[in-house]
Amino acid sequence: MAAPADAFEVGTWPNASACYLISGTLSLRQAHPHNKFLLATMTHGMIVAPQPEAVEAGALALKRGGNAVDAAITCALVQGVVDPCMTGIAGFGSLHLYLPGEAFHGFIDFHTKAPGAAREDMWADRIEGEARDGFGFFLRDRVNEVGYQSIMVPGNLKGYFEAVDAYGTMDWQDVIKPAIAQADAGFIVRPHVYDFWTKSHDFGRVATSDKLAFTPAGRRIYYCNDGALPRPGERLRNPEMAESLRRIGKGGADVFYTGDMAEEMVADIQANGGLLSLEDLAAYRTRRIEPIWTDYRDYRVASNQPPGGGVMVLEMLNILENFDLGDMGHNTPEYIRVVSEAMKYATIDKDTRVGDPDFSDVPTDVLIDKDYATELAEIIARGEQTHVERLDSVSESRDTTHICVTDEHGNAVSLTHSLGMPSGVVSEGLGFMYNGCMSVFDPRPGHTGSIAPGKSRFTAMAPTMIFDDDSLRIVIGAPGGTWITMGVLQGILNVLDFDMSILEAIAAPRFTANSDVIDVCNRIPRFVSEELEAMGYSVARSYLSYTFAGVHAIKVEGGNWSGAADPGRDGMALQV
Repeated sequence: MAAPADAFEVGTWPNASACYLISGTLSLRQAHPHNKFLLATMTHGMIVAPQPEAVEAGALALKRGGNAVDAAITCALVQGVVDPCMTGIAGFGSLHLYLPGEAFHGFIDFHTKAPGAAREDMWADRIEGEARDGFGFFLRDRVNEVGYQSIMVPGNLKGYFEAVDAYGTMDWQDVIKPAIAQADAGFIVRPHVYDFWTKSHDFGRVATSDKLAFTPAGRRIYYCNDGALPRPGERLRNPEMAESLRRIGKGGADVFYTGDMAEEMVADIQANGGLLSLEDLAAYRTRRIEPIWTDYRDYRVASNQPPGGGVMVLEMLNILENFDLGDMGHNTPEYIRVVSEAMKYATIDKDTRVGDPDFSDVPTDVLIDKDYATELAEIIARGEQTHVERLDSVSESRDTTHICVTDEHGNAVSLTHSLGMPSGVVSEGLGFMYNGCMSVFDPRPGHTGSIAPGKSRFTAMAPTMIFDDDSLRIVIGAPGGTWITMGVLQGILNVLDFDMSILEAIAAPRFTANSDVIDVCNRIPRFVSEELEAMGYSVARSYLSYTFAGVHAIKVEGGNWSGAADPGRDGMALQV
């Protein structure tokens, strides 16, 4: 496809130094009040993620002839090095692949699974509360969110490896090489990483700084000689992680799941009271699944099946299709009321009806049925407020990251992957942190989300794609715990109902309603939240201007790509 004589302006964005669009090849212009964002014709591809180092690694994979899958997994592996509490090889994810040349559109699902030694009632006597947004429980001694018992069977590495093996064009050793080099060289601590490490956690959640110090290996890797964590601009090196990645580069995923690394991991975990076994690792399998679909306005929307969060995104879109959102006006009190009620209904259904489909009958067809959505929309239109049941108010983790990629062959990837909440456990000599995914299981026996051996817990991960007939238009996803579905929803509405550019859609102020409280970011005016309070709603105002997930997206339009990284993170969009 030939490049245009001149790139053309698609918008400006003041005070958004973490948000980029790229023109041409590798040159970029940082967002600044006087800079223009430029959009150029397709070349090799575009990649968007919250970490610039990882984005650049993925972009170089495209420049070297790799496809969107190669670029996404290269980026993912580097993310585990430069954002090691957000994701890594011992985490989990949901990989959405649209590969028209392979005649494949589907998911590689690699959610974590509870170890075989897990039991439904193992923590029933420890319950102290539930997160206000319903994503995790608060237990005495925090055994579900930090330490060896919080670790579930990891899926990320097997998912990465299988994606490259089945659909990539590069050798595995070449895909993992940038992550090894990054671990050897170390990474410069970015503002968002430092903020995540050092911020206090409300309601008694274990602070990330305490998790980094939980094991001797973690203290050695993350803490300086003066007892402080590296500050922004300082470099953190992790040679132990580099060595683990070298071993995986040579031996593939088998080293981790059935080889000597598996033995080292299990020896450490079981010696410290953890549940993970060699049998758990050897038995782990990814799942290949088809997307679930709905129509919204004139578009077709594809997202992931349970235990992922795509069903929530589709349910909310179906409800909101019954309203003229554009006529209401963006982020007006009535708009926020209507969208919040849709969010609440999807949350109730998630809490009571959505879990691991291998362990419970998830009525996905019912939840995304148009007639069901119309019934809920009629209740919302009457002004009725629904109630979201909660045990208690506890904040929730947002330890996740995301990647969007498109390439010149028409391939697209949307990958959300995570540690859930990091467990704080780093085995001696291995360098990487394990997931803490047991934290989101319901410790009460007899519930949809209760603990069971081999079971995956619900996640809000919702890597989503939108099509105009058969033409790809939007690739979108986000990190952010249960806020993921709400952030992805608003990104979609901003483009399809309000005709925003992708930059405007991602950067616009957001809100969320995962409970009876409507949470708003600090850029939603107080005169708007006051009207919501006058309607009888409780409104909580965040001190942050950019919050409620970190949405990242690529828009395909007229033979061109435009991409945006959430200004609340440190990332960028890069076209090469």
